[in-house]
Amino acid sequence: METKNEKTIAALTHLSALSQYFIPFGNFIFPIIIWSSKKDKSESIDTNGKHVINFQLSLLLYSIVLILIAVPTFMTVVFSNMNWNELINDHDFFWEGINMADNIGLITLGIVSVLLVILLKIVEFFLIIIGTINASNGKEYKYPLTINFIK
Repeated sequence: METKNEKTIAALTHLSALSQYFIPFGNFIFPIIIWSSKKDKSESIDTNGKHVINFQLSLLLYSIVLILIAVPTFMTVVFSNMNWNELINDHDFFWEGINMADNIGLITLGIVSVLLVILLKIVEFFLIIIGTINASNGKEYKYPLTINFIK
């Protein structure tokens, strides 16, 4: 039987992932601190802490992959048709030199990748809230699309 204190700590573990909006990497630091300090005292805190950390690591991995798709794609579009002599001699960059019609596939891929990163961050916010509510009610919440790094 879980105590109210255990439910509160489990909920705070989920909620602490939102600290990323105030402190860089707070979504990793605070859940790890809470989880590691209380995991031996409660099965619920241990389980919820693993779920939060695995979810945050999974989102980091997905974001890195999408950014690694988007950045080189946009760089290829921008630099493939650039007149280097004009850039070096005149120190100007002309957007007119980029042929959008020939690069529409790459541009679309880059835009979709950026939109997916934004969508991931929005969905992450709401899933953390749902996880917090479930943990405060004493229920185990498994985040979707999570890779189990910590078992």
